[in-house]
Amino acid sequence: MYIDGFLIPVPTANKEIYRAHETTWWPAFRAKGAQSLVIGWADDVAPGTQTDFLRAVDLRADETVVFAWMIWPDKATRDACYAAMMADPEMSTMEFPFDGKRLVYGGFQPIVVES
Repeated sequence: MYIDGFLIPVPTANKEIYRAHETTWWPAFRAKGAQSLVIGWADDVAPGTQTDFLRAVDLRADETVVFAWMIWPDKATRDACYAAMMADPEMSTMEFPFDGKRLVYGGFQPIVVES
């Protein structure tokens, strides 16, 4: 198992546009091996005293932070998917409904999994 994690600053007014963006692209990720996707729209995210989700993406007053993760069977599958998607000409012309420069993301190897 391998996990991609994301913090995404999305204009609050674009919530449905963002949801449509994710649901449009999810089938391509699934077809290339992704096993699950969870997208969480901030509901109870308070400012911290030193760091927090809001400052991590330099959240603006008219934005909401999204916390998301995607589960892969392994890192190799994830890497192959991203390589294929970056080679797709459609990706180079795609407009994102958020500021990608402030997106925070990374890949994680799980050390505890409970269900």
